Amino acid sequence: MSVHKKFKYETLEQVIVETNELGLNLNFSENLEILSRKVDIGEFVLPNSLVLHPMEGADGDPNGMPGELTKRRYERFSKSGAGLIWFEATAVVPEARANPRQLWIHNGNVDDFKRLRDEMVINAPVIMQLTHSGRYSKPTPIPAAHNPYLDKTDMPPLITDGELDRLTDVYVQAAILAKAAGFDGVDVKACHGYLNSELLSAFTREGRYGGTLENRTRFLTTIIQKIRDRLGGDFIVTTRMNIHDGLSYPYGWGETNDEPKRLIATLRDLGVKIVNLTMGNPYHNPHVNRPYDNGPYVPEEHPLVGVARLINGIGEIQTAFPEMAVIGTGYSWLRQFSANLAAGTIESGKATLIGYGRECFAYPDFPTDILNGGMKKEKCCIACGRCTELMRAGLGAGCVVRDTEIYGTLYGKLQK
Repeated sequence: MSVHKKFKYETLEQVIVETNELGLNLNFSENLEILSRKVDIGEFVLPNSLVLHPMEGADGDPNGMPGELTKRRYERFSKSGAGLIWFEATAVVPEARANPRQLWIHNGNVDDFKRLRDEMVINAPVIMQLTHSGRYSKPTPIPAAHNPYLDKTDMPPLITDGELDRLTDVYVQAAILAKAAGFDGVDVKACHGYLNSELLSAFTREGRYGGTLENRTRFLTTIIQKIRDRLGGDFIVTTRMNIHDGLSYPYGWGETNDEPKRLIATLRDLGVKIVNLTMGNPYHNPHVNRPYDNGPYVPEEHPLVGVARLINGIGEIQTAFPEMAVIGTGYSWLRQFSANLAAGTIESGKATLIGYGRECFAYPDFPTDILNGGMKKEKCCIACGRCTELMRAGLGAGCVVRDTEIYGTLYGKLQK
C-alpha cells in the first residue's frame, strides 16, 4: 500500500522518479506546444486543448442570479486563454440547489445570465452545467436510491418515477434558457453523487429508473435526446460524468464492469461529440476526484496513485472512443509540473482535452502561461482544501492562498 505524502518536488525529474518508484503509468512531456493545438468538436473548433472545469463559487443571490463575485470570477476566466470554459453548476429548479447561493436559471433571471455571458469577451465556447443536486439538495435531500455508504438517519423518500419524468422537460427548458442567454451548450451533470450520477448506480431502485442499465441511464439519455431534438446540432449537448464512484457494487457506478463504456457508446450514437469525465464523490471520498495535500482525512494512498487512477481510467475511455473528444481531469495536485503531465497525456492518446478545476480559483490565467512556456510555481494551487471549506460553510468559494484579499478575509471569518 502506498503512503500518503504531500507535494515536495522541486524538479520534473523528481516527479518522474517517484512515479516510477510507485509503479505508475503516467506520461510526462516537455512538448507543451501540443496543448496549443486546435480541437474540432463538431459544432466548434476550440483554439487550444485547455479547459476550465465547472468551479462553483456559491455566490449567487437567493433568486439564483449571478452575484458580484460570480461576475468577477467569469471576468477573470474570460481572460484566461482557455480553449473551453465549462460554466459552473446551475440548478434547474430551486429545490435542487446544493446550497442557497447556488446559481439557478429560470425565466425571471435569464437576462442576468445573458448580461454575464455578454461580458465574457472570449474566443472560446462556454458550456453551462445543468444540475439537480439530488441527495445533496438543501435544505431537503432528494435521494434517488438507498445507499448504506451515504444515507443518513431519517432520509426523505426516494424521488418518484413521475417526478423524474417531469424533470426531463425541466432540463429541456433550462437548456432553452441557456441558449437564449448566449451559452454555446449545456452539460447534463452526471457526476459526484448528484441526482443523475446517483441514478447511474441505482441498482437497488425499483421501477423505470432503477435496476437494469437501460433503466439507470434512462434519465440522462432521455434529457440529452430531448435537448438535441429541440435545439438542434449547432448547440453542444454533453455531460460531465463519473466513470468510477469508488463505492462497491451494488452501490457504486463503474466498479465491476464496462457500463460507463456502454453508456458513452449510447451517447455517441445520440450525437454527443465531447464528454467530460471524472470520478468519486466529494462528500464521501474526495481524494478520489481531487488528490490533495490537506483534506477531511488522510487517504491510505499517495496522491500520485489518485492522479494515475484518473488519468488512466479516463485514458481507457479515450482509447475506446477515439472519435470523441474526451476531457481529462486530475492535474492540479502536480502544480507547475501538471502541464508536463497534460502534454504527455495528449501525446499518449489518453485525452483530447485537459481540464483543470481548483487551479482555476488559484491561477485563472494558467492557460495563457502554459501556452507561453509553462506555469509559475508561485501562482499554483497548493491543494490545501480551503476553497472547499469555504463552500461547505456557505461563505462562497475561492482561493484563500492566492486570492487573499477576498477569500482570505472570508476564511478568517470561518476561523473565528
